[in-house]
Amino acid sequence: MIVPLLSALALVIAAAKIGGWLSNRLGQPAVLGELVAGLLLGPSVFDVFGRPYFDTAHTLETVHELGELGVIFLMFAAGLEVHLSDFVKTGKPALLAGVLGVVVPITFGALVVLPFGYAVEQAVFLGIVLAATSVSISAQTLMELGRLRSREGFTLLGAAVVDDVLAIGVLSVFVALAEGNSGGALGLVWVIARMILFLVGAFLLGVWLLPRAARWAERLPVSEGLMSLVIVSLLAFAWASEAVGGVAAITGAFIAGVALSHSSVKDEIERGIHTLTYAFFVPVFLVGIGLMANVRSLSGSDVGLTIAVCLIAILTKLIGSGAGAKLGGMTWIESLRVGLGMVSRGEVGLIVAGVGITAGVIGTNVFTVVVVMVLVTTLVTPPLLRWALREKEAPDG
Repeated sequence: MIVPLLSALALVIAAAKIGGWLSNRLGQPAVLGELVAGLLLGPSVFDVFGRPYFDTAHTLETVHELGELGVIFLMFAAGLEVHLSDFVKTGKPALLAGVLGVVVPITFGALVVLPFGYAVEQAVFLGIVLAATSVSISAQTLMELGRLRSREGFTLLGAAVVDDVLAIGVLSVFVALAEGNSGGALGLVWVIARMILFLVGAFLLGVWLLPRAARWAERLPVSEGLMSLVIVSLLAFAWASEAVGGVAAITGAFIAGVALSHSSVKDEIERGIHTLTYAFFVPVFLVGIGLMANVRSLSGSDVGLTIAVCLIAILTKLIGSGAGAKLGGMTWIESLRVGLGMVSRGEVGLIVAGVGITAGVIGTNVFTVVVVMVLVTTLVTPPLLRWALREKEAPDG
């Protein structure tokens, strides 16, 4: 039934834009208001889409799927902003920020969860959930402020790629061991090698093929041939990222965007993708995050764990990724910005938690804790990042 979906999408997009406008009026990024709009519409407050009119048509599931497309389009748009020469310069701080942004959350996340009575296996898995990051929210905030092409912006995007590869690699090892997989060391090595081979191969193929294909598509005697090719390319790279490389789909979309960032038709691509992305897909994605949280479902015994997980989620990324950026040669304030930019978990944390439920490692109550953590880290990142970007550089010593 499409009629409930039509009204749902109209409501979601309108609420997102109104929330974004109000947020801007209060001096905050629009993304914060869009997330709050989702929280208000969701089961935590009004539970609009839990009503029979929407529920019987499975409207919410469709909204979530469209939201997943939204983050893919958003990361493609972020990739278009990247110049390879600037991206390469951030190699060392991005690498260290990504590595420590995985190691520190896994270690301290597990240690914090253990006192709540969870087994070592469950505690370690929650640590892995905390290691996952998603810079889509940070990228959106940086683009709003015109700071994506700053040193911190490039470092943040590079660190996110490193974080993605490491977190998925650690998750693959953990699941293999938990399920008693007999692949052994050779199987684990192949999982990691496959990810690295895909990232290198996709990048080289994209840089060589996509700009040429875009110039060819621009001359095709069909309507919107260029934008059709762009959409097909970003969706294909996103699909291959998970199906072939075993990494998050957003990574493939980002690579496709980077590959087209030096295309002679980049400006035309940006105009087309910007309208489609920010008028439709991104509002659905941002509101959808709030729709997934249901604070009411948490029991009294889960409140302490939720608070602890939220705090450790923020601190471990801030400290781990921030320290990595500092060790890589960035200033204190730049390192703070990178650390704050890595705090948001977004859809990647939910994907990892979903793997835990499927494997029987965690229950639905822990999954709800994870959803709340994702929402909290996503809500606090934009205002904190905006505050840090307003801070002036001080003499670094």
